[in-house]
Amino acid sequence: MSDGKELEDLTEPPGTVLVVVAHPDDIDFGIAGTAAALSAAGSRVVYRIATSGEAGGPDDMDRAELKATREAEQRTAGEHVGVTDIEFLGLPDGHLESNVALRKEITKTIRSVKPDVLITQNPERRWDRIFASHPDHLAVGEAAVSAAYPDSRNPHFCPELLDEGYEPHTVPELWIGSLDPVDVFINITDVFDAKVKALSSHTSQVAWIEDVDALLREWASTVGSAHGFTDGTLIEAFRRIRTI
Repeated sequence: MSDGKELEDLTEPPGTVLVVVAHPDDIDFGIAGTAAALSAAGSRVVYRIATSGEAGGPDDMDRAELKATREAEQRTAGEHVGVTDIEFLGLPDGHLESNVALRKEITKTIRSVKPDVLITQNPERRWDRIFASHPDHLAVGEAAVSAAYPDSRNPHFCPELLDEGYEPHTVPELWIGSLDPVDVFINITDVFDAKVKALSSHTSQVAWIEDVDALLREWASTVGSAHGFTDGTLIEAFRRIRTI
């Protein structure tokens, strides 16, 4: 099927998968197919979204209305891929920094959810695709990696968390989106329609896309063919970071 590369075996999927991103729709542009495949395989998939996207467009919409709209769109999108455990961390859109405050917030999330796998955004700026390197994306990616290692397992990181009942948890591995070299290949062919429905749920954000299906299909098939999957398999790919 490929040049020595194998699809991730989901016959024994991770028990709990935590997805941490910056904005509503980040998941659905990037990894909603993986969320759908994992959910279908039996994983508990949890979304935690740092902001509510209230600094985005449409520019003429009231900010409070946009916040509510984007949260509702994300919840609808999650339902299409089997994810209902969705929370927004309430941080200010466009103002995220990879600092101790953000690391602490994500550490609390990790210790609460206790994931086997954490999926998050690429913390490295991509000069070839600058729109993918929104400062909020970079901040969440870096803070999430730091929270996974070492913060969430370290009882001495923000020790007040212990007093609040957040016991240390070790995340065995991370899957980072769009971080080369990729070595996790998720077959999303059978759940592709669910991904299209998920992204299409973000009606306030996707009016510029003439054909959501065609765009997502092109992206997923390009990833597949680039890594030797030449049979038309639709792929989402990640870099796996083991922490134990």
